Amino acid sequence: MDRGVSTIIATIAQAADGLRFDRALADAVPTLSRERLKALIAAGAVTDAGGVVQQDPSRKAAAGATYRIAVPPAAPTHNVAQDIALAIAFEDEHLIVVDKPAGLVVHPAAGNPDGTLVNALLHHCGGSLSGIGGVARPGIVHRIDKDTSGLIVAAKTDPAHEGLARQFKDHSIDRRYRAIVSGRPLPPSGVIDAPLARSSANRKKIAVVASGKRAITHFSTIRALREAALVECRLETGRTHQVRVHMASIGHPLLGDPVYGRTRAVHRSALETLGFRRQALHAAHLGFIHPVKSVALAFDSEMPRDMQELFDTLVV
Repeated sequence: MDRGVSTIIATIAQAADGLRFDRALADAVPTLSRERLKALIAAGAVTDAGGVVQQDPSRKAAAGATYRIAVPPAAPTHNVAQDIALAIAFEDEHLIVVDKPAGLVVHPAAGNPDGTLVNALLHHCGGSLSGIGGVARPGIVHRIDKDTSGLIVAAKTDPAHEGLARQFKDHSIDRRYRAIVSGRPLPPSGVIDAPLARSSANRKKIAVVASGKRAITHFSTIRALREAALVECRLETGRTHQVRVHMASIGHPLLGDPVYGRTRAVHRSALETLGFRRQALHAAHLGFIHPVKSVALAFDSEMPRDMQELFDTLVV
């Protein structure tokens, strides 16, 4: 085997029987994207149990079949390392937990080529970066929106990336958000089980769609406010914009949300006076099993100043 090449053994799950090979393989290996796996298949890097190269990504997969994936060393990143201050909640040689401020984008994309959390991590972590996605970079295994504040974990090594991705896939990560919502939920706690997908009317928005991916949010009211409430939302799944869309779907959108919110007159003056121009959402708790050391880790983050000021303004 070439120097630096790592091997992943993947077994097709029963639920993936009959799916396209590349999709079934992506389900079996959450650390590699479907596009990355398609490229590896095309490159002849995937073999079956008998050593036969598999190069047809569209063929049907068979449950129980096992494959060997040869993953070449990561290519150098094109993202620039930038000295951006980070609030670090925890760090060791395998991973790092950051308390992200609102306004910081997680990774470079169109419109945000730099100045992101990834750029900051490239500078902070130096050469210790996960490369399992194909490019040497911090192992971003989950994201929080630009204007959501709070805790996010990133992998520094491939084993940590694999272990964290596995926990996110099986929904064993404990993620709890604090949100200030419009109105007071009745009942004050409950479970929202509503599938989510891209809106057919606006592809930039997420909506409750019957054919979407299953999404479950557990919510509970912490304190009633002036025609609003501070709620805790615990994610059982982790879909894009999940808390924002789910709370809006039951008639309690997040205050300040520019996409899914509806600003009521009673809140407009408070938001304008404070200059609060983001969704009132904070990733307050993050708990998981260390993917290498197998010890339980849990972190809490206080609401940032802007959300605390909004809360104080609305206290009855």
